[in-house]
Amino acid sequence: MTDLYDKDFHLLTRVMQEAGDIARQYFNGNVKSWEKKPGDPVSEADLALDTHFRSKLTAARPDYGWLSEETADDKARLEKSRVWIIDPIDGTRSFIAGKPEFTISAALVEDGKPVVGIVYNPILEEYYEAVKGRGAKLNGEIITCGNKSNLTNAHLIASKKAFDWHGWLDDVEGAKFSHVNSIAYRMVKVASRHADASLSLTEKSDWDIAAADLILSEAGGITTTTRGDELIYNRKSINQINVISSGKNIHPKLMELLESFGTAKSF
Repeated sequence: MTDLYDKDFHLLTRVMQEAGDIARQYFNGNVKSWEKKPGDPVSEADLALDTHFRSKLTAARPDYGWLSEETADDKARLEKSRVWIIDPIDGTRSFIAGKPEFTISAALVEDGKPVVGIVYNPILEEYYEAVKGRGAKLNGEIITCGNKSNLTNAHLIASKKAFDWHGWLDDVEGAKFSHVNSIAYRMVKVASRHADASLSLTEKSDWDIAAADLILSEAGGITTTTRGDELIYNRKSINQINVISSGKNIHPKLMELLESFGTAKSF
């Protein structure tokens, strides 16, 4: 299995590097965009990258399943042990606006869990990668989550408005709040100690988070729902109710904080 992971990782690495070249060609240009539905933008770059990944990966691994934000869902993936899960551009709104706050996210999932993952910002040249059991890297250097164990003065990539609405601000005294448009980007920033935790209290799709989930896990972190459940991918429903990502030491404190949130999907 290790040899197979290596081959799949090298394949995905090559295809991802080519994807970065494609994304740079569109970035800061007059990229055409429209809304798939109100509030859900897509651009010609999203579609070009989707085509690139699909043509390269499915040709090389015809027996693997396929799930991408920009491809109609083929339920045949449910019969596959291994499935490519791709978000051609996570943070499309930023991409369209010419802001380098987006990522290209690609994972290989095996039996519901990611085993290979890459999250790439090709404008800032931040290349996060992981293979199951091998650790996580940023630009070739090993990364590990922070070991903070309390919420005081924590750096949270989260909505301060949501914390205020739920009455949680007193529990995170001195906390710094920030926002990043791409959830995959938020999660890998936790993996590389740029933040202590990322909290998204609304539904996310498999393609948003699968690669970043592995990277964070291999960096010593953890991703769960507000109920503390680990995430399972390639199910009939591709939605996760919410996504809480952090270092393992601070995770219990987050669960205590979020206990009042229950199983709600949004604030």
